[in-house]
Amino acid sequence: MVKGGASGYASRTVAGHLVRGGVGFGALVGAFVLLPFAGPVALLLLPLGLVALRGCPTCWVIGLLETVSRGRLRRECVDGRCELRPAGAD
Repeated sequence: MVKGGASGYASRTVAGHLVRGGVGFGALVGAFVLLPFAGPVALLLLPLGLVALRGCPTCWVIGLLETVSRGRLRRECVDGRCELRPAGAD
């Protein structure tokens, strides 16, 4: 989990998150593209891709959105109703 955050999907920087996505999606695509040439050995790239994406491509996208919005949005809950508001807006 990221320090100070409520989610384990966000990264410290957008650039770092994009690098993880490149490695993850590259490994997943590479596993299937190389399958005719390297055979079942190419499928060894699948676990690498899933680890880089922290489990699934959807989790990576959620993490990207959280990383981009970090510090820009704030959750406010009043009387059991929660809303996202821009940080610093009162």
